Amino acid sequence: MGTRTYLSAATGCSNAMLLERAAQGEQSAWNELVNKYGGLVRSVAGSFRMQAADVHDVAQTTWLRLVQHLHTIRDPERLAGWLAMTATRECLSVLRKASRHDLVAMVGETPDPDPAVDLEETAANRDTARDLWDTVAELSPRHRNLLIALFRDELDSYADVAAKCAMPIGSIGPTRARALSRLQRKLADRGLGPGDL
Repeated sequence: MGTRTYLSAATGCSNAMLLERAAQGEQSAWNELVNKYGGLVRSVAGSFRMQAADVHDVAQTTWLRLVQHLHTIRDPERLAGWLAMTATRECLSVLRKASRHDLVAMVGETPDPDPAVDLEETAANRDTARDLWDTVAELSPRHRNLLIALFRDELDSYADVAAKCAMPIGSIGPTRARALSRLQRKLADRGLGPGDL
């Protein structure tokens, strides 16, 4: 009985009141915030086309950030924007970590040298591959993710690449051209040209 009254007391309150009550430990106020904005947080996270587990983690982390900032929200009536921005930042953080992991894995995928091949040449090739991937890692996340997606064997169609990179199929070509142009300039700055790769 007490719980139902508590829930109905929180329902319909302003964001300022809900945040104040949640900061005081009132569970019904917190539940109302989650009910009111949970769909928004999940929608923002889902728009980045991450795996379900990552979407769940982003949502949980976004709510954790709200708990940490309950006393410092300046404009409670703009809470939806604050939550959307926080969820976006958390998504970008997850994607950055995933990109770094992909790059490390790809460098680690360089095959062991064949005993029949000149070891000095093999070492030079590995160094060049590392230089290439170090340069790719310096690109913007959008360009880096696109190039990785385009040159991985598992993604063999533009539809796959578009889904992986969360971009329209029509923007893949122009974005690829800009990414390759930037990569070429960065490689030239490192003294690496087509003959070195």
